[in-house]
Amino acid sequence: MSEVILKGIKKVYDGDVTAVHDVNLHIKDKEFIVLVGPSGCGKSTTLRMVAGLEDISGGELYIDGKLCNDVEPKDRDIAMVFQSYALYPHMTVRDNLGFALKLKKVPKAEIKKKVEEVAKVLDITQYLDRKPKALSGGQRQRVAIGRAMVRDPKVFLMDEPLSNLDAKLRNQMRAEIIKLRSRINTTFMYVTHDQTEAMTLGDRIVIMKDGFVNQIGTPQELFGKPVNLFVAGFIGMPVMNFFAGCNLLLENGKYYAEIRNVKFELDDFQQKALKSRNQKPCEIICGIRPQHITVGEGQLSAKVEVSELLGTEFNLHARSGDDEVVMVIPTMDLETDVSMGANIKFTVQPKLIQLFDKENGNNLIWYDPVSAEANAPECARY
Repeated sequence: MSEVILKGIKKVYDGDVTAVHDVNLHIKDKEFIVLVGPSGCGKSTTLRMVAGLEDISGGELYIDGKLCNDVEPKDRDIAMVFQSYALYPHMTVRDNLGFALKLKKVPKAEIKKKVEEVAKVLDITQYLDRKPKALSGGQRQRVAIGRAMVRDPKVFLMDEPLSNLDAKLRNQMRAEIIKLRSRINTTFMYVTHDQTEAMTLGDRIVIMKDGFVNQIGTPQELFGKPVNLFVAGFIGMPVMNFFAGCNLLLENGKYYAEIRNVKFELDDFQQKALKSRNQKPCEIICGIRPQHITVGEGQLSAKVEVSELLGTEFNLHARSGDDEVVMVIPTMDLETDVSMGANIKFTVQPKLIQLFDKENGNNLIWYDPVSAEANAPECARY
């Protein structure tokens, strides 16, 4: 069992600067977990504490059931792949791959066998006798991954391993990591600032901001059930539309979301959730994903400012009152003029409207302070 458990983990630097606040996370055996967030959110610091490259200021870290707060990195049975590859330039690929095994005094025949097995899996056999300077960025990254693989670690740690690659290579290497994961079947902790990587790679995703964990969930949960404004705005491309100055109304026992003086009766699930928390009418921020907007009908209006044709869909940037609205509209059967300058009507299904408290940014449907993670912050940090 290669599970990793973080209990109240925190990192405080000199000067009483707290970089990571009370992170609680249970990574199951063979799970691929992704830590994602903007620069400076604490994701890499958290990973480095798991690796033993940063001291833990508070809390407990367990790897495979063993308390590892004070265990040396070399004794944690983990392997880490860095953003910078960290290959030895004077060594061949073969020697880079086998170096860790050589330090452990593994017999030469066994090193040769393991290196060749890993090289075959990563399709770098033809490069074994080259030095890193003769390789492309993608090839060097495969070597860096292979150097970690030969050790058969209990836990694989990756710190933004694809950030130095161009967009095409990133897509290729992301696919390679998905294939790799199915082959070696171990536990992964992966750090990135790229939400596309997070959504395509992770079994679960940890969203961090300012050293706090905001939400932990599957990609589908984070996309459809964001607990606050920050998560809602961070996950999804294009980003979610936010309509300020909206109202949550309660009329004759029914809740309505009012957007620009247009009332939408919420569906049964939303009604039940709001009633269960005895939600009072209030001013809210409504969130609507660009993919959830229908153009050509409805009581809401906008003027198209930018119209981008992307083959099967249009990306529209429109102005509705004081709000900028982004819409993703399929081109098939589109009968409405969506060219630049066109005036359009649009609407949305009420069940797809996200309702956020104006004061603290919490989602009125999905944020549950009772069952929230122990490290969930007050969401006023949005």
